[in-house]
Amino acid sequence: MSRTSKHTAVAVAAASGLLLAACSSGGGTGSSSGQAEPGGSAGTVSVGKQGVQADIQDVSKFCGSKPIKVALADGFGGNSWRKTTRALFEAEAKKCPNITKILYTDAQADPQKAIADINGLVAQGVNVIVSFADAGEALLPTVQAATAAGVKFVSIVACPGGKPGEDYVDCVSENVDTYGYGLAKWTIEKMGGKGNLVMTGGQAGNPYSAAVYKGLKRAAAENPGVKILNEQMGDVPVDTGWEPGKTKQVMAGLITKFGQIDGVVADYGGGSVGGIEAFLESGRPLPVWSANDSNQFACLYYENKDKQPSFQLATMSSRNWVVIPALHKGLAAYNKLANDEPSIYNLDIIEDSTDQAKQPKCEKSLPNDAILSSGLSVAQLQELFKQ
Repeated sequence: MSRTSKHTAVAVAAASGLLLAACSSGGGTGSSSGQAEPGGSAGTVSVGKQGVQADIQDVSKFCGSKPIKVALADGFGGNSWRKTTRALFEAEAKKCPNITKILYTDAQADPQKAIADINGLVAQGVNVIVSFADAGEALLPTVQAATAAGVKFVSIVACPGGKPGEDYVDCVSENVDTYGYGLAKWTIEKMGGKGNLVMTGGQAGNPYSAAVYKGLKRAAAENPGVKILNEQMGDVPVDTGWEPGKTKQVMAGLITKFGQIDGVVADYGGGSVGGIEAFLESGRPLPVWSANDSNQFACLYYENKDKQPSFQLATMSSRNWVVIPALHKGLAAYNKLANDEPSIYNLDIIEDSTDQAKQPKCEKSLPNDAILSSGLSVAQLQELFKQ
């Protein structure tokens, strides 16, 4: 959660199932009346389709010609993942000459502020809202009201519950369960199929981390020698706030509490750097670690690999780029244009320190917070982090 406090704060019952259910329900295209003008039903936008990043199309197909106001309503904007995602959203929106205004809100991990932000955007006449719905199902009534007012709402990564294609246009994310399962499976293999495993996530109760944890538990169930330390702490992901500083504090506490930690699965690579620092300061060996990619995460591997032979690393894409098809879907729905881009993106491991063909990528010309898989070029990342 690509991010730093990535990406939430609301207790969601059965949150591990919520995100996948919300993002995959429908499985096909929504119904189309064929009559609505822009601002009418989503109709021709596919919902729940699976695919890969290469399936994303050019925004020019969806811009239309009518004046449009768009907004990114962020549930939390306080880390580099969110900053990078915002830059991608704004750059993509600027490609449509008829988009007259691009707005941004940051709810600061406060569900009530997130609700107020969305209501405020609707009142300002925004036509398309893309949102990291960190607050999950608590946002659903507000999202439904926005939809009823003619706003095209698309969530990314964390879905607000309800039914995509009806309550809102769609929810665009990676396949979160297989993401958690894939990283955990790799981690457990490198642990030798046994030992103490812990998962770190974002703010307590967020549906994204819960869904990743569900995948981790599925992988661990296939390996009876693995002990999930989270089960001794409420059987939920450890709350790191998706922030490196808090991750360092939390990991220091876990090291003190459990002593031996053999593997870590994190849903935010940028935050993991704080956890690595905690291990280094404790004198404990660095464990096997998997997350999504982050420049400093990879650089720390090269700084420590020779002294820490137990430290192996794997990542999947931080997938900031899901904000691009989310904007496309919102524009297509507003303009009553067809859009068959995927809603759910299957990710593979892109960095693996044990595979010579997938060695971690440390770009020393970029700042620590840069995300190389984000969709921004090296030059764009350099410019972004100057700000």
